[in-house]
Amino acid sequence: MNRLRSLLAACSFGVLTLLTLPTAHAVEAGGINFDDRARVGNSDLVANGAGMRKKLFIKVYAMALYLPARQSDGDAVLASHGAKRITVQMLRDVTAQQFVDALNEGIAENHTPAELAALKDRARQFADAMLSVGEAKSGTVVQLDWLPESGTRLTINGQTRGRDIAGEDFYTALLKIWIGHKPIQDELKQALLGRTR
Repeated sequence: MNRLRSLLAACSFGVLTLLTLPTAHAVEAGGINFDDRARVGNSDLVANGAGMRKKLFIKVYAMALYLPARQSDGDAVLASHGAKRITVQMLRDVTAQQFVDALNEGIAENHTPAELAALKDRARQFADAMLSVGEAKSGTVVQLDWLPESGTRLTINGQTRGRDIAGEDFYTALLKIWIGHKPIQDELKQALLGRTR
């Protein structure tokens, strides 16, 4: 009888332990928890990694990269096809112009003049959509989705801004800001590629 009670007690403890374990493994950066999965169009994506953008000692934003399957090689991510998502959560107030200027600088660092010329009109379209916001306050969530059937979609706090921008090369140009050969911050690149887990 005592053996049976001990066995039941052990089983109960095991069940309680399982019930108290977290069921989802959200990724975290800068104190922000990002979902471990995302649905973009008709595709289910997984969080590849998350990191924080710092300028000097100032925390600017936290972000996560979502892909169809985890990948630790930046060039392979840039060459891959299929839906993708970048989620950025602001950690301080910035103007939309400051955000656009930083993105444009990151794009310019990773492209030749000829490549930039091919991206110019779409970069302007993207900037206009972003500038319509006016300000990205701390807590603002910016999503950059690649939908193979329609293009790059900008969503801010759940609201779509502007029209989808055609051409996978434009979305790849955005990705290069963070995981290109001249990333905006190398530590952030490593984090987005899941190399710091």
